[in-house]
Amino acid sequence: MSTFVSNNAALVEAGLSIGRPRFSDPTLADLAAHDGTLAAWQQAWLRSGVMAPAQVTGDFAVALRDERGRVFMAVDRFATRTLCYRVDGEQLRFAERADTLADGSTDLDAQALFDYLFFHAIPSPRTVFRGVHRLPPGHCAVFENGQLNVQPYWTPAFDERHGRPFAELRDEFRGLIEDGVRTQLVGVDPSRVGCFLSGGTDSSTVAGMFGRVAGRAARTYSIGFDADGYDEMEFARIASRHFGTEHHELYVTPDDLVRGIPTVAAAYDQPFGNSSALPAYCCAQFAKADGIDRMLAGDGGDELFGGNTRYAMQRIFGWYDIVPAALRTHLMEPLLRQPAAGKVRLLRRAAGYVTQAKVPLPDRLQMFNLLLRLGVDQVLAPGFLHRIDLEGPAREQREVWSGVHEGSQINRLLAFDWRYTLAENDLPKVCRTAALAGVEVGFPFLDDALLAFSLRLPSEYKLKRLTLRWFFKEALRGFLPDEIITKKKHGFGLPFGHWATQHPALKRMAEDSLASLAQRGIVRPDFVRTLVSERLAEAPGYFGEMVWILMMLEQWLQVHAKDYRVDA
Repeated sequence: MSTFVSNNAALVEAGLSIGRPRFSDPTLADLAAHDGTLAAWQQAWLRSGVMAPAQVTGDFAVALRDERGRVFMAVDRFATRTLCYRVDGEQLRFAERADTLADGSTDLDAQALFDYLFFHAIPSPRTVFRGVHRLPPGHCAVFENGQLNVQPYWTPAFDERHGRPFAELRDEFRGLIEDGVRTQLVGVDPSRVGCFLSGGTDSSTVAGMFGRVAGRAARTYSIGFDADGYDEMEFARIASRHFGTEHHELYVTPDDLVRGIPTVAAAYDQPFGNSSALPAYCCAQFAKADGIDRMLAGDGGDELFGGNTRYAMQRIFGWYDIVPAALRTHLMEPLLRQPAAGKVRLLRRAAGYVTQAKVPLPDRLQMFNLLLRLGVDQVLAPGFLHRIDLEGPAREQREVWSGVHEGSQINRLLAFDWRYTLAENDLPKVCRTAALAGVEVGFPFLDDALLAFSLRLPSEYKLKRLTLRWFFKEALRGFLPDEIITKKKHGFGLPFGHWATQHPALKRMAEDSLASLAQRGIVRPDFVRTLVSERLAEAPGYFGEMVWILMMLEQWLQVHAKDYRVDA
């Protein structure tokens, strides 16, 4: 049996090990240091079987074949390193990238394309290639006698008991962040390590802790946009001045997008629609030209400690359950269903609140999904609609939601986001674009010790009434500038919609891409025409997202599946 390595290079028989795994067993750690991580994984598999990865920390993906012919595969808890596989009869092939396992006869999966339009990425275990799959985060797999068994080796287990004083938790938290940064610097030259700096709490914390750990000022890199409401460079400057970093700024222009869009779209092994990938790529490329080999990113702080605005919104919807059932059923809901209620603004808003509150989680999270709001049958071509399961995404999300059986609502939302926001979206965004620029990337907030700390942090410390990431901010008060603590989250948001209405070359690229996509039988040509000729100009920030999603899909197809069509 042969297995593929991720760079399309030579076939290897033993397997592959990528990332920076850390073995808790001293014997295995010594074996990894002397004979390589694959040798340590082989021994861990022989000792502990499918629970071997539960004893390993760090970011990793591993695939190996033992003397009995069994194949074992695993990825870390956030799938920071990815692993794809394909069963061909009695053989199993694996690689870091899905496109490595595809050949000229491999068809695209229409359901995966629908998932892309729904999520703006293709969540595991599906990939865009039919028959090629990707291990979900925290999962392992065993292939034996032609049978493949995929299972989780880790699921979040929250301990919500409150017993330790705030000061004690604060000191431990600060120490763990410092340790997380220190771990990312092991074996590398600190002078060639940089930090992404958006000016938010997470990236600012990483940059500040870098100075403590490395004993030298961090080299920070920030992206700005010359567009009202999108440029947050001043907050990055505040953080830089506060920590005395060696700061570097780059303003991304529409011309940068025209040059970078085809490159970034083609670099992914399947369609990927997070618009922040472009500024992340520009930032990594900027740092690489400055002599940086490794970048530290702040991803994970929101998802581990309760920083996303939807967490507070879901708590508000949860309050409806407190209202006595009789009052809801016999008074409030009948009143709000009256035609006259729609004429009164306050009652109209109350009706909208009740409608959403009655939808259970996790379905409620998708009520403002862009594809659903525009209307699936208005966007997708009839021939494509007949090939897909419209309920597939909701069913898969419910399964992930039910995987965390215990815990408060906020903790279950966090665990849900570890899968869909981090593993399937934000981490691929940073990892792939950094790799494209020739830069490694590390995530101090995803250190396993910080993850364990999050699991046992009291729920009310993550979302205190409606205050997001209360503990995080209070624990870092005095370390971070007050302006950073109180600012609203933004990050490297891209003003694509506005630029696409103003910059001729970018507008032409978007229009040509969507016109080409409309001929493939995936989206309705009349929807595309209306989108680019009317709706984009009416609301660039809102409809620009759909233009971006469709454009990036077409840009990917032009390189990886130029002849793909769906019959009417």
